[in-house]
Amino acid sequence: MLLAIDIGNTNVTLGLAEGSHWRHVWRLPTLTDGEALLFYEVQLSNYLLEQDIPLDAVRQTVVSTVVPALRPVFEALGRQLFKSAPLFVGPDLYPRLQVRPPRPNELGTDLYANAVAAFHLFQRDCIITDFGTALTFTTMNREGELLGVSIAPGLKTAISSLFQKTAQLPEVPLVLPGSVLGRDTVHAIQSGILIGYVGLVKHMLMAIRAEVGSHYVAVATGGLSSILHPLQSEFYAIEPNLTLDGLRIIGENIYPLD
Repeated sequence: MLLAIDIGNTNVTLGLAEGSHWRHVWRLPTLTDGEALLFYEVQLSNYLLEQDIPLDAVRQTVVSTVVPALRPVFEALGRQLFKSAPLFVGPDLYPRLQVRPPRPNELGTDLYANAVAAFHLFQRDCIITDFGTALTFTTMNREGELLGVSIAPGLKTAISSLFQKTAQLPEVPLVLPGSVLGRDTVHAIQSGILIGYVGLVKHMLMAIRAEVGSHYVAVATGGLSSILHPLQSEFYAIEPNLTLDGLRIIGENIYPLD
């Protein structure tokens, strides 16, 4: 089995794959303090124990991280639990793969994993929309050439920023309201952020297609990709585990399992 680990600014997502099938997907908070290694070791060990999966069944670990401080933590985690260092996705691997970013050192490894997955799964000109800590649009043609990336604050980031920067506005749940006319403070924030983001995404997809062509299909991913229901018709596919799929495909291409 292959263990894919996507380390983001808010969550760490772990997926255990058997072939192309995800047997289990777990999410943990992103921690960078001195107890991070112990926390992740205990949590992952417990997950595997609960599913009756022995440690030696995990034959390969592939990691993407946008949090540099956690790279040594997960390198140590791989050595302690699985007796081998994980494969970390980075620019040194890109020449061995078919997806080609113009500035490899500036592209987040999570976005690169998304592009690899989309290239292999869809084989179409596409716009990958990732609803994570940041809202990103990665445009790639069917030959695997990355044409560009657009980045905006993610939904949770926008709401948290509003909560942190104002004295009297509360932090609110990410629930799409039935009306754009806010009847109370919580409803007003949900309306402005969530319904506003529907317009943002639609306009960004329209603007990108105006430059590259209307035939580019949009693919959604990220833990928050299912919240904005009015956008579902905008997407050719919604793949919540697209980043994990990319990590799995990278691992299989770099070090194929027997």
